[in-house]
Amino acid sequence: MPAVRHRLLAAAVTVPLLLGALSACGYGSEAKKDSAADVGAKGPKTDGLDDVKIGFFGNTTHATPLVGLQKGIFQKELGGTKVQSSVFNAGPAEIEALNSGAIDVGWIGPSPAINGWTKSHGKSLKIIGGSASGGVSLVVDPKKIKSLDDLKGKTIATPQLGNTQDVALLNYLAEKGYRVDPTTGKSDVTVQRTENKVTPTAFQQGSIDAAWVPEPTAAKLVSVGGKTLLDEKKLWKDGKFVITNMIVSQKFLKEHPKAVEAVLRASVKTNAWIHAHPDEARQALNDKLSDPQISGKALPAGIIDPAFKNTDITDDPLAATLQQEADHAVKAGLLKKPDLKGIYDLRLLNKVLKAEGKPAVDDAGLGSK
Repeated sequence: MPAVRHRLLAAAVTVPLLLGALSACGYGSEAKKDSAADVGAKGPKTDGLDDVKIGFFGNTTHATPLVGLQKGIFQKELGGTKVQSSVFNAGPAEIEALNSGAIDVGWIGPSPAINGWTKSHGKSLKIIGGSASGGVSLVVDPKKIKSLDDLKGKTIATPQLGNTQDVALLNYLAEKGYRVDPTTGKSDVTVQRTENKVTPTAFQQGSIDAAWVPEPTAAKLVSVGGKTLLDEKKLWKDGKFVITNMIVSQKFLKEHPKAVEAVLRASVKTNAWIHAHPDEARQALNDKLSDPQISGKALPAGIIDPAFKNTDITDDPLAATLQQEADHAVKAGLLKKPDLKGIYDLRLLNKVLKAEGKPAVDDAGLGSK
């Protein structure tokens, strides 16, 4: 199918609450239709729908939709309603697609979810489930940086101004006493916003000394001589923090709750399958990543193995950590203090979890008003 283009700039300039567009950990700004998954609809239609449109990234931190599509779990749960999927490379583009109705449900990072919520004054989306935790590291050139005390005067890459990893790095540097202008990225440490797809090349050429990045970019840097100096899990209670959420259009949630429940059921079943079959799941993930509409080639074992291992798959959206990440963005000067009350609606997820014999998850007081 032809590519559906969503321009990052258009999304960024319409967000008055941010100094920069908050985006997920992606590779550019183009959305592509994933035709390989759009087959196999059988049986009665769910909620009478011809299709359900889902969006996600071609990252290991989006293993749930990638594996679930590869194994046919989403299509099975939706029966005769066809799964139509789009692959995105940047958070603002996916939020734009959700707002326009180009997708109904999406997997996305915490910063663009917060962005979408605040930009629409709480009217565009709901977070309906979790998907992944962790999978983010500070990888350094060991010849230039020996320890966390060697960061002054160094250049550290993040995927984008105001994105989830950018906020995390700015917060970390501030806590360590380093001064950095959040907009320019200049001062004691230089924070250089660099697309994930070019970060390994920049690292090898020496134009950056380190990078605070998600998987599989972190593993790619290690494969070319980098050293993991800090796993972000170490900065969070119990090593858990949200890196990927499930979001839904409020309009779609209101009009088609059975379809949303089916997608959530597929997500929960996919996550359970991943935990029960880690080796097969890693292979399914890599097979899906090799789809021509995603990356066109599988990752080498030396990259996919650590990237998959470093990402924790979860049904829990880890709501308390979303509030913390928003607080970090405010502290960094990238976001005006948002009111996140109502951003979560976990009722359908908890219904699915109960039916699967799993414990309910908590919205940390940020549930529907």
